[in-house]
Amino acid sequence: MQFFGGSEISPSPPAPTASGNNGHMMYVFNRNGVCLLYREWNRPLRTLDAQQDHKLMFGLLFSLKSLTAKMDPTSVVEKGNLGMPQLPGQGCSFHSFRTNTYKLSFMESPSGIKIILVTHPRTGDLRESLKYIYNLYVEYVVKNPLYTPGSPIRCELFNTTLDQYVRGIA
Repeated sequence: MQFFGGSEISPSPPAPTASGNNGHMMYVFNRNGVCLLYREWNRPLRTLDAQQDHKLMFGLLFSLKSLTAKMDPTSVVEKGNLGMPQLPGQGCSFHSFRTNTYKLSFMESPSGIKIILVTHPRTGDLRESLKYIYNLYVEYVVKNPLYTPGSPIRCELFNTTLDQYVRGIA
């Protein structure tokens, strides 16, 4: 079953194109800010320990969501509670931002799962790719009877499939 439309995991969406090895790192957080998964493919410099890195990334997401909510031109009544997950297309949200050295793409599911993919700055729109990764998460992690919700993801099939897909983002 596919959460974002359809009934099965569909073939991977076409990978966005740019030159070089595009996938740098990926984070998956639950609604409470617990990092369930951190994967790294091409990160040349490490400056923080893992726990500080996860807190910094989650804080960045929270700050960007707060900023986009504050800048939202709709009325206060329509905005809802700050920090609460929103359905796709609901409210004002950000999908990505780009610097001269990387692009951060973000997706939040209705259940509060946050997927962050950091890639090469010339990588195109990754919204469909993030939905595909979320569907992999649902199929291989959520539906796994051995997985305990809220615990770190340790599913080899999910990790292998994820690695293959992210390395294909050329």
